[in-house]
Amino acid sequence: MHNENEHRPVVLAIGGHDPGGGAGIQADIEAIGANGCHPTTALTCLTVQDSCNVSQLIPLAVEHLTAQCEAVLEDCTVTAIKIGLLGSCQAIDGVTRLLKTSPQIPVILDPVLAAGGGSELSSEQLLDKIREELLPLCMLITPNTVEAARLSRDSSSASLDRHAQILLQLGCRSVLITGTHDENEPNRVINRLYRADKQTLIRQHPRLPGEYHGSGCTLAAALAARIGRGESLENATRNALDYSWNCLQQGYRTGRCQSIPNRWFEALSNNNR
Repeated sequence: MHNENEHRPVVLAIGGHDPGGGAGIQADIEAIGANGCHPTTALTCLTVQDSCNVSQLIPLAVEHLTAQCEAVLEDCTVTAIKIGLLGSCQAIDGVTRLLKTSPQIPVILDPVLAAGGGSELSSEQLLDKIREELLPLCMLITPNTVEAARLSRDSSSASLDRHAQILLQLGCRSVLITGTHDENEPNRVINRLYRADKQTLIRQHPRLPGEYHGSGCTLAAALAARIGRGESLENATRNALDYSWNCLQQGYRTGRCQSIPNRWFEALSNNNR
């Protein structure tokens, strides 16, 4: 009997461990699986965090990080790589060296610069390394408005178009700026996909009440899965944004603070029919 799971595309998620399961590698595993791919993982760091904030970040040795990635890449045909929290400049060095050995694999970067509760997760040196070494290797990056301003070094400008053009000039092939942190839009979230020499793709959803832990991880992992399945960038963006909004709309609380995206909402809905 034919088993369609034998042909599930493999996505490699590189990121940090969240003991509460709301963000990081756990979020990646759920979103990649829910979008039709097999998740493989490599940890960059351990964290001490909950649904409120991150209190400690413990980077793994770079040789342990790269060994995890190499084990997956040598064993599997990886169709996309999703990168989240890196945690150290050494991790960026190791990951960039690794990516250069597999330039055919599309890379989706979620530039995690701060925790949802506000804790800083990046230094200026780390930001410089992302700009100079990592962005040129990425097919797509998915910053929110605050991250786009920081990465572009253009915080004095209110123009998202300007931020995106600077990031494209730094070498990444496309930029999806999400509107979750845009205080100028209280009733809707406007997401903009920028590509060189192409019209901006704009997609919007009603803004949901409350705050969510792991929404950026969910979106970038869903995008990696969709791209890993062979969808065009435009279709992958539309589908991943719709999926992520539904995850948030049906989210739930596990702790005292932020809600968790319900990344398995479709599977649970089918089981309850």
